[in-house]
Amino acid sequence: MRWSQTFIPTMKEIPSDAEVPSHQLMLRAGFIRQLMAGAYTYLPLGVRTLKKAEAIVRQEMDATGALEIFMPALQPIDLFERTGRKEAFGNVLINFNVRRGDRNVHLALGPTHEEVVTDLMSRHISSHRQMPLTVYQIQTKFRNEERPRFGILRTSEFLMKDAYSFHSSLESLNETYQKIYRAYCRIFSRCGLEYLPVEAESGPIGGDASHEFMIPAANGEDRIVFCKKTNYAANLERAETGRTPPVIATSADAKAVAKLHTPNVGSIETVCKLLKCKPEKMVKTLIFIADEKPVAVLLRGDHEANEGKIRRALGVKVLELADPDTILKVTGAPVGFAGPVGIKCPIFADHDVPLVVNAITGANEGDYHLANVNVGRDYSLETTFDLRNAAAGDPSPRGEGTLELVHGIEVGHVFKLGTKYSTSMDALYDDESETRKPIIMGCYGIGVNRILAGLAETRHDEQGLIWPLAVAPYEVIVSVIGANETDTLSAAETFYQELKAAGVDVLLDDRDLRPGVKFKDADLIGIPLRVNYGGKGLKEGIVELKWRTSADSQRVATADALKTVLEQLAERRRTDAASVPE
Repeated sequence: MRWSQTFIPTMKEIPSDAEVPSHQLMLRAGFIRQLMAGAYTYLPLGVRTLKKAEAIVRQEMDATGALEIFMPALQPIDLFERTGRKEAFGNVLINFNVRRGDRNVHLALGPTHEEVVTDLMSRHISSHRQMPLTVYQIQTKFRNEERPRFGILRTSEFLMKDAYSFHSSLESLNETYQKIYRAYCRIFSRCGLEYLPVEAESGPIGGDASHEFMIPAANGEDRIVFCKKTNYAANLERAETGRTPPVIATSADAKAVAKLHTPNVGSIETVCKLLKCKPEKMVKTLIFIADEKPVAVLLRGDHEANEGKIRRALGVKVLELADPDTILKVTGAPVGFAGPVGIKCPIFADHDVPLVVNAITGANEGDYHLANVNVGRDYSLETTFDLRNAAAGDPSPRGEGTLELVHGIEVGHVFKLGTKYSTSMDALYDDESETRKPIIMGCYGIGVNRILAGLAETRHDEQGLIWPLAVAPYEVIVSVIGANETDTLSAAETFYQELKAAGVDVLLDDRDLRPGVKFKDADLIGIPLRVNYGGKGLKEGIVELKWRTSADSQRVATADALKTVLEQLAERRRTDAASVPE
């Protein structure tokens, strides 16, 4: 492609509304343009890069034996009502009524396709002999993102690869899960991403096991817990710690309990300000409804409750914060003054709680707190649990090393769904004994747009984007120096055609502009290899090769330029391929 014949509207200035590097650079380099909040047009460079990432995804999914299909984005709302996800998605689900003849039809734009694919398979899978089966698609998804931001990192419309597997046994599900997991590692490695597979909660998708694939990035909206020594990684919702239950005993330094008047202060922050204490000296008491029964959960004042851990520790299915009436009933006090001393419900405590000596807690009385509360003497615990979010410096759950907190961008997610959807949608099959059973399912998603955004966010410098060879919009850019000279332009076009004939994806910058302008544009759009063709060098029989990641250029005889470029591209491909896991 000739630059003069394509559409690459580069920008010199950083757009004022672009907050993060990926958004700034993809706008400046002419990859995307915003239509409205959360919706972007992909320009020619953006489309080329997106299609290359999509091709890698498709190749690796096909290699697993998955079959490509294409499902409607427009879906009847009753599918979501059958699975309960109309309420679970809430305002995120884009749904509306349309008039068809004399009736209204309630529809939704698909945020994912669990319901659609389960409905499809419920009509066609009837026997265990038809499984395992895995299907996938690359399709546009729609979610009402209330705060779209960061360019294509958080949008209301995005391109997603979603796959679904169907099984008659957990062993079969586990085998496919691992196969897709390995395919994801290959996909992200081939795309040039640095990524971490992390243990994750299943969230509104459902299911009982999942992993997220995260790109560590300073501007990532997710928090990841990571241990370099053991390679343990999990998102903050799922991350365990290596802490163990401490000895539960009253400290020899325990002081007499004192009742403190704390009017109109119910938060940790306001209590600490009034009493001039640190949050770690407080024990906060949270009241939850666990399977319809109230329970108290104790945490150190500076820690955050992890509802997933609490739910698992209590062995309950439904967990939610208690309403004010329930809190008043079990504590005798309004919200903000609960404490463990004399509370009228079971108590569960995090591992760190018994270690707080002479703690400050709510007094179970409005406008009062207690000081010098100690376990054993003032309230009882049989054991403790890991109930809080992991924090930097916590011991790794794998026995060695400590945890670090880093930010990350989620680019993929794999789930073991189990029978959540097949049960609610009557997707049943006959097993070997002709007994009807719900199909066991898995679900596997990749945000194809997020591959681009993640690369742009993590692979750039002051000059612009740095695309890996595999997904760059073009592998080589031939920058013609002196494009207004007929002989120079003719020779450059011959070289360009030779590269194309050799299978190189090449862009010819044939614009009549100063060399410095062309070089800056080439660096901004991030083409891996630049060939400076023309000017004084061409008269000397020399062209310059400059890799985007190299500080220096290489002078090569014009007669050897084609061979050298092809050899260097081949070597770069070999190097990149060596980093891809088997």
